[in-house]
Amino acid sequence: MQRREFLKSLGLCVAGAALPRVARSAQAEKRRPNFVIIFTDDQGYNDVGCFGSEKIRTPRLDRMAVEGRKFASFYAQTVCGPSRAALMTGCYPLRVAKKDNRVDIHPYLHSREITIAEILKAAGYTTACFGKWDLAGHRQKGYAPELLPTRQGFDYFFGTPTSNDSIVNLLRNEKVIENRADMNTLTQRYTEEVVAFIRRSGEKPFFVYLPHTMPHTRLGVSAKFRGKSRRGLYGDVIEELDWSAGRILDTIKELGLDEDTYVIFTSDNGPWELRKAHGGSAKPLRGAKTSTWEGGLRVPCIVRAPGRVPAGTTCDEIATTMDLLPTLAKLAGGKVPDDRVIDGHDITALLHGVKGAASPTRAFYYYQHTHLQAVRSGRWKLHLPRAAQPPWAPRWGGHIKKEDVIAIPKPMLFDLQADIGESRDVADKNPDVVRRLLALAEQASNDIGDYDRIGKGARFHGPAPKRPDIGKWKE
Repeated sequence: MQRREFLKSLGLCVAGAALPRVARSAQAEKRRPNFVIIFTDDQGYNDVGCFGSEKIRTPRLDRMAVEGRKFASFYAQTVCGPSRAALMTGCYPLRVAKKDNRVDIHPYLHSREITIAEILKAAGYTTACFGKWDLAGHRQKGYAPELLPTRQGFDYFFGTPTSNDSIVNLLRNEKVIENRADMNTLTQRYTEEVVAFIRRSGEKPFFVYLPHTMPHTRLGVSAKFRGKSRRGLYGDVIEELDWSAGRILDTIKELGLDEDTYVIFTSDNGPWELRKAHGGSAKPLRGAKTSTWEGGLRVPCIVRAPGRVPAGTTCDEIATTMDLLPTLAKLAGGKVPDDRVIDGHDITALLHGVKGAASPTRAFYYYQHTHLQAVRSGRWKLHLPRAAQPPWAPRWGGHIKKEDVIAIPKPMLFDLQADIGESRDVADKNPDVVRRLLALAEQASNDIGDYDRIGKGARFHGPAPKRPDIGKWKE
């Protein structure tokens, strides 16, 4: 079933389901849950009070954790664009189709991919995106307009095409409304737009996706928060993001939607490690943004939904941003596409704290761009042999500490329960575990793909599968 037919069938299902719903009360309709995903940019595992930060004050996020559930083993991807592709499609970035089969670090998401917004919209939700998109080209000009949020399932968009590496141009829907916007105002402006959207949503269930520009460099913060934290400019930015989350939570409560709304807070990848005052912290994890050490992909995550998500609890089971698509679809009564592989899993049981619930993720794969570099299964994580700087990998050395840019001549195994900092290689003591994880990695390379092969399960919406990068490199 292709994308258009899938969405059409969803629309028919929703239309049919609406007939008996006419007699339902507005109160019953309101019980369909709303969803808010707050997705910060380059915020580290340690950059929230309830995840261990000692200098950055995040009272609203800490309160959110008290009233909700922390996920301590929650994974995104190594950098911005791939992380957004994974969240939107529920798939590993190397699996999803890209426009013209491009293999840019930040993918041009193919128009025939099905996003979480499209699934929820077809299920009767009003959908909106506020902030950084990064799936129509990693550029402020010359992006692909046919891949903007309004063409990928969102009813409304207020934000910017990509990162704030130098400038930020703001769009409302598909029209540029401001060039070179003041970055100091972005967090506040996105937040107020979210609040206004929630207020005008009325009785209809809504999905808000808030991919903040911050704290990606270049950093910007309003005068109210500048110079107020004990962690310099970076801390100021995080404390304003904390205010933003609180402003949204207060609005939801004021409107009587508290028990009908799941609010999910997380980050797109680990922090910049070498930017000093402009970078965050992944402690106690090793590595940072761009790397496949834990600090590159394991991110803070808090989920709050009073009466649905158990308060004051922590889940250490493996969960990922890819799980959000099937999970929110399940909670909304939507339909996950059945004509393609979805790598994410329904983690409703983990969200709701069902006794004995275990992660449905048999293995999590750590990709750096097109390169599979590690695999985790349960407590065990195996780093695959590789050069310190493979020729097919981006030059990421400037993002992380020199001692973490190392050659790995043979598999390295870590017990993440006993050694969260990946400091003690126990491969020699656990040969059976090494063999099992090597087999899982080989399955992923063959199915999803790798730097030297096209995955059998990778999607291409063209005349023939192709990866222009394959065959360029020699060992």
